[in-house]
Amino acid sequence: MAEKIYKGGEFLVAEVTCDEVFTPEEFTDEQKQIAETTEQFVENEILPHLDAIEAQNFDLVVEGMRKCGDLGLLMIDTPEEYGGLELDKATSMLVGEKIAPAGSFSVAYAAHTGLGTLPLVYYGTEPQKQQYLPKLVSGEWVAAYCLTEPDSGSDAMNARATATLSEDGQHYLLNGTKQFITNGGFAKLFIIFAKIDKEHFSAFLVEKDFAGLVVGAEEKKMGIKGSSTTQIILDNCKVPVENLLGDIGKGHKIAFNVLNVGRFKLAACVTGAAKAALLVGVKYANERKQFGQPISQFGAIQEKVADLTADLFASESLVYRLAGLLDTKLATIDKGIDNYYVEYQKGIEEYAAECAISKVFCSDVLARVVDEVVQIHGGYGFVSEYPAERFYRDERINRIFEGTNEINRLLIPGIILRKSMKGELPLQAEAMKAFESLMTPSFEELDDTLAFAAEKALLQNLKTLFLILAGTAVQKHMTALANEQEILLAAADIAIQIFAIESAVLRAEKACRSASEKKKQWLEAAVKVFAFNATEIAGTAAKKGAFYVEEGDPLLMILSGVRRFAKYDATGLLQAKRLLAHAVCEEEKYLF
Repeated sequence: MAEKIYKGGEFLVAEVTCDEVFTPEEFTDEQKQIAETTEQFVENEILPHLDAIEAQNFDLVVEGMRKCGDLGLLMIDTPEEYGGLELDKATSMLVGEKIAPAGSFSVAYAAHTGLGTLPLVYYGTEPQKQQYLPKLVSGEWVAAYCLTEPDSGSDAMNARATATLSEDGQHYLLNGTKQFITNGGFAKLFIIFAKIDKEHFSAFLVEKDFAGLVVGAEEKKMGIKGSSTTQIILDNCKVPVENLLGDIGKGHKIAFNVLNVGRFKLAACVTGAAKAALLVGVKYANERKQFGQPISQFGAIQEKVADLTADLFASESLVYRLAGLLDTKLATIDKGIDNYYVEYQKGIEEYAAECAISKVFCSDVLARVVDEVVQIHGGYGFVSEYPAERFYRDERINRIFEGTNEINRLLIPGIILRKSMKGELPLQAEAMKAFESLMTPSFEELDDTLAFAAEKALLQNLKTLFLILAGTAVQKHMTALANEQEILLAAADIAIQIFAIESAVLRAEKACRSASEKKKQWLEAAVKVFAFNATEIAGTAAKKGAFYVEEGDPLLMILSGVRRFAKYDATGLLQAKRLLAHAVCEEEKYLF
């Protein structure tokens, strides 16, 4: 694990080396064994029953959760004193990735182990933890998280659910409706957010059997049909005062800090789902013959396979780089201190921007994968007998879960700019340097003896471009920039691609040291293909942002910078794509 501790957002101004990132090639034997256990569980216990689960036989889901408990798969993030294993975030992400091919079941699993359990781990009192955590980690009880309401989705603080102290002071009476609650139909414990006296946003631990809690009907959904999604209706629901979770009026801390965890775990899950979907597409392409040969031999299909493989390499690299950042930071916190979980949450919150980046980027990759897998199947991709159709429907929710991708994209520059204003990141000084470089012609030549020299030069240029755009936007709009969402979204898209390209490049550089010649060629090809595609996205976002923030001569100057800094020499791109595609289709597996 990397020893240097980078600040959240620092990747935009620092030159990171490959020795300072964690990569999947560094998984321990224990982590690999847990991953294999998870894969076997999915293959043996879930996939044979997937049709019944999709038909909403929730008894199978509950039974599967108990089996997860028996295998230790619900214990990853819970302290040992409550029956957990308290393993690192890399392991937690790895299990999430490996359980993702379980389809709707993985949604129930993720909701339980993440949003349903972690609020109790982080904010629960000792009696609350003793009472509930052993039941959750064993799978005896399933948990659900109740934040969204019919009229408050992204605007969670506008919740209308209320909590009023009873006359005898022994209970809170909760009233309101919670919407789109995953695991709602069979959960035994609900984390419910409501405003005490219509003012103080707070969280409560509510058991299913508490008087006044009513589970609504199952929603008729487009996808993830095998997951339970209901309303939770609160009609003077009696909750003991000792079941207040955390402090009165501090429910927003629970809601938003736990969502950071939800975002990076979702990134791992969608990466696993994308891997599984791509292999289904590749196997079909090898089997399906047209014009006398498998369609996998046609360039039109090969280009899809190559692009998606490169996307997945970047997605995986990004996820585990973030895992390394989190684990390195969290390892510095003394578990013996009284406020351990306060500091722990601060450690995770440090990388809130990277958590949002991972959620957006990886869910977008899954969207591209499932779309192309349907296309590879042709008409059969539109037929429910083939898994491609379910992949397509199931994917869509991931760009809405854990905060919409739009909300997360807005968070990225917002968090980074706030860090700069607090003096935590030297964005202003670096922006000045970026403007200077815009004015100064560059005659630097690449040192071809250095590994991935072109990609590293590209990264420096894209970082310069981000700083120019962000600096111009701040100068023009100052504090009103928060209202200029189109500009913020453009800046976010550049930052996302920078983090993804850098994650892929540094992983490949590190892996090439010990890779076989064949594997080294695959790594270099994946980086070239991804860097080309990502640069096109970043360059388009930068051009759009330039038109948003300036006009006249200043606009022309920034546009000249876009042309100069969003430029990547992808010589050999076609050969790289063909190499990747041939390897994936021949091996019928994810190469990395």
